[in-house]
Amino acid sequence: MSPLKHLPIRVVIPGGNGQVGNLLARHFHAQGDSVVVLARRPITAPWRSVPWDGLHLGEWVKELNDVDVLINLTGRNVNCRYNTKNRQEIMESRVHSTRLLGEALNEVAHPPRLWMNASTATIYRHALDRPMDEYTGEIGGNEPNAPSSWRFSIQVAMQWENAFFAARTANTRKIALRSAVTMNPDPGGIFDVLLRLVRFGIGGASGSGEQYVSWIHDQDFVRAIDHLIANEQMADCINLAGPNPLPNCEFMRALRNAYGQKIGLPATESMLELGAIFLRTETELMLKSRRVIPGKLLESGFQFTFPDWPSAARDLVNRRSKMNR
Repeated sequence: MSPLKHLPIRVVIPGGNGQVGNLLARHFHAQGDSVVVLARRPITAPWRSVPWDGLHLGEWVKELNDVDVLINLTGRNVNCRYNTKNRQEIMESRVHSTRLLGEALNEVAHPPRLWMNASTATIYRHALDRPMDEYTGEIGGNEPNAPSSWRFSIQVAMQWENAFFAARTANTRKIALRSAVTMNPDPGGIFDVLLRLVRFGIGGASGSGEQYVSWIHDQDFVRAIDHLIANEQMADCINLAGPNPLPNCEFMRALRNAYGQKIGLPATESMLELGAIFLRTETELMLKSRRVIPGKLLESGFQFTFPDWPSAARDLVNRRSKMNR
């Protein structure tokens, strides 16, 4: 039996110029779909890029008419120090753009059949004891074994999802993408940063190394998005994460093994805090335990190409190596 032919769809991606947006745009474009990226600073690409500011209705609204899928990825990068200005920008860039898209969908005659809005797996509590799926996962913010400064990320995620589900879109299926970190070999991404640490022999455990790392391989990420588009019964909050999160110490060991690096100096929490100040980031990104599993994806029959981190790390290292040749 010959494989089913892919029927082209129309996809609009607000905030699609980042790592994940480029990953999705390349994927959809490669399979013959029509792709439009809404961006504050449009770039030259094989797909169309249309300007928008994420704050006001404008000419870009017409791009939402008669499309199949809207995937909103808009939001200021969280890899920064959480001072007052950055906190405001992180929150408002997500909540305001989501509300704006909800308003825009009521302006078009034929709104998208599916609206997927970025969220984050960070919404779950600091979890060392058990995994968090969509059914039994506990929203964080009040756990006694986590710093109070981590509550901000939870507040952002909750307000982001509240704005999304509050939008009146009777004819549009909605999915909040509670995604773990997407690992891909492109320069400048989180995997690139981690691999650089390993290369220099400082890719050991962070802090105690007991905190769990949730992740998803880039190929499984785009396959999961295709799966969600095709399965019309899937809605609400969906975890996008590999099925086997693992402690930070094991995560980094597997990455060192994939790269062939025997040395991996650990970093204490005080060292991480000093480094975070120097690099203008937050230690929460390294120390919070994210033990997230994709309950709904697995329940729906989705099969991961890279279900475990060691095999995913080997593939990513090999692909990154080829890019450097």
